[in-house]
Amino acid sequence: MNQRKSWPKGVPETVDFPMQTVPENLIASTKRTPTRIALIFYGKEYSYSQTLRFVEQLSGYLQSELKVKPGEPVLLFMQNSPQFIISYYAILHADGVVVPVNPMFKRLEVAYIQKDTNSRIVLCGSYECESVYPLLASGKVEHVIVANYREMADPNFDIKVPTSVVEPDTNVILSMGCNLWRDVINSLLCYQPVTRSARDLAVITYSSGTTGKPKGCMHSHYNVMVTAVGGVIWHKFEANSISLATLPMFHVTGMQGAMNGPLYASGTIVIMVRWNREIAAELIQRYKITRWRSISTMAIDLVNDPQIANYDLSSLEAIGGCGAAMPAPVAHKLKELTGLDYLEGYGLSETMAATHLNPPDQPRAQCLGIPVFKVKSCVWSPEKKTRLPPNQVGEILIAGPQVFLSYWQNPIDTEDAFVILEGTRYLRTGDIGYVDETGFFYMVDRLKRMINVARFKVWPAEVEAIMYGHPEIAEACVVASKHPRKGEAVKAIVVPNDLDKPPSPKKLMDWCKSNMAAYKSPTKIELAENLPKSGSGKVMWRALTAAERVK
Repeated sequence: MNQRKSWPKGVPETVDFPMQTVPENLIASTKRTPTRIALIFYGKEYSYSQTLRFVEQLSGYLQSELKVKPGEPVLLFMQNSPQFIISYYAILHADGVVVPVNPMFKRLEVAYIQKDTNSRIVLCGSYECESVYPLLASGKVEHVIVANYREMADPNFDIKVPTSVVEPDTNVILSMGCNLWRDVINSLLCYQPVTRSARDLAVITYSSGTTGKPKGCMHSHYNVMVTAVGGVIWHKFEANSISLATLPMFHVTGMQGAMNGPLYASGTIVIMVRWNREIAAELIQRYKITRWRSISTMAIDLVNDPQIANYDLSSLEAIGGCGAAMPAPVAHKLKELTGLDYLEGYGLSETMAATHLNPPDQPRAQCLGIPVFKVKSCVWSPEKKTRLPPNQVGEILIAGPQVFLSYWQNPIDTEDAFVILEGTRYLRTGDIGYVDETGFFYMVDRLKRMINVARFKVWPAEVEAIMYGHPEIAEACVVASKHPRKGEAVKAIVVPNDLDKPPSPKKLMDWCKSNMAAYKSPTKIELAENLPKSGSGKVMWRALTAAERVK
C-alpha cells in the first residue's frame, strides 16, 4: 500500500505548521493585506484592518470590563455572521477559550454546556438570546453580550438577512440585563496583546457521546492551526480566493474550511446566515465565488433548483466537503454545472475537521480520501486487536497532530477513546470502513449508535433523555430511518404511559421540536405497547434499528 503514489501533484508531502496562536493569523493577514476585503455580509464589506480593529475592541472589553482570565471558557452562541467571526477571534485574542454552541440548540441544551464548562460569559445573537436569558436570570451566567445580525449588513442591499432570525426589540434585550454587541464593540477600552502559546487550549467543541451526554473536545491553538493551514496548502488556496460560507461556523468543518483557513490565507469570505439555494447561487454569480465548502444535502438542494441553469457558476474553482457521502447522480450534475469534481473528505469533532481528503487531481467518489499531512490512519479489528490488511472491514483509527487533547473534565471517556496499536496511540473513530491497496479509505458503517442527519450527528440516547421529560411517554427508543435527501432521519418508537389514551404522534413530535434542535427532533414517531428487551432488561435497540432498515 503506497499512499505517496496518490499524493496530489504540487503539494508538499511534509509541512511545518506555524507554532502560533489563531488570532495571530488575522494579525499577520492584516499586515500583509490591510485593505483587502475580509468579510462580505449581505452587501456590506469589511477590510482586514476593519475586522482586526473590531476584534481588538471586543478583546479590550472582555479583558478590561469582564476580566476574562487566561484559559477561561466563553460561550459563543451565534449564527454565521461577522459578529461570530469577530467574537471568535476576540475571545482568543483576550486569552480566553471559545466554546462554540450550535445556534439551533434550545434552553436545556445550552444550559448543559454552560454548566459543564462553568462559563460566566455568553456572546449570542438576539435570535438566540431567549435560550440564554434563563441562565442570566438565575445567576448561572454573569454577562451576556447580544448581537443584532442585521446591524452589520447593508440595509439597502437587495438580499436581506433572513426574517427567520428577526431581531427582538432592543429595549427588551436591555431590560433582560444583557449588553448590546454594538455598544461593547464601540467601548474603545484598551486591549492587551495575546499571551497564550500554540500549545494552550483554544477551542472546546462539543460532540455527543453514546451515554447521551455531550462531551467537550479540547483543542489547542496548534490543533486548530494544523487543519486550517493544512486545508489551505492541500487545496492550493490563494490570497485572492473568495469563499462562500454556508457551512455553520460553530461546527469544525465550517470553522476551519469557511473561516480560519480563508483568513489565514488572506482570502475573502462571503457569509450566509442560513442556507438558501437561490441566494447561494446568486452570491456565487454576483461575487465570482471561487471556493465553496458544503455538505451533500446543500449540494443536492442546489442541483435540484429548477432555475439553477440560469445562474453563472463559472467562477468556481473548487467545491467539496465532509459528512455523508455525495450520491453519484448529484456529483454528476455538479460536474455538468461547474466542470468540477466534488472533493470529499473525512474528519471528526475530535480532529478539528479533516484528517483524510481526496487529492484534487485524482478524486474518487463516495470515498473518504487519503490521510493528509502527518496523519497516520489504519483499519483494525476491535475484537482481535490487530491491524487489518487492505480491503478488510474494521474500525478506522487515526493518529495525528490535529487529534484533540482530551475530553473536558472527562478522563474516563478520554481513555476509552484511544488505543495503542503497534506502538502508536490512535483515536478510535467508531466508524467502520476499509482501506484499499492504494491508500484510499472508504466508509462502510458506524460502530457507535449514531444517526447522521445531513451531516449533523444525533445520538439516540440524548434524544431519548429529553423525550422522557414528556409526561405521556413511558419508554422511548430512537433509531435511524431512511431519508431521501438527508440520508438519515430520527425516528422514535414510543410506549405511552396510558395505552388506552395514547397521545398522537403529531403532538409528541411538536413537543420534541420545542424542546430540542430541529435536526434531533423525530420526524416519525411510532406508538408501541412495549419495546423488545434483553434478559437483563436493556432495550434491544439494534433489533429495532435492523427492523427499520428493511422497511
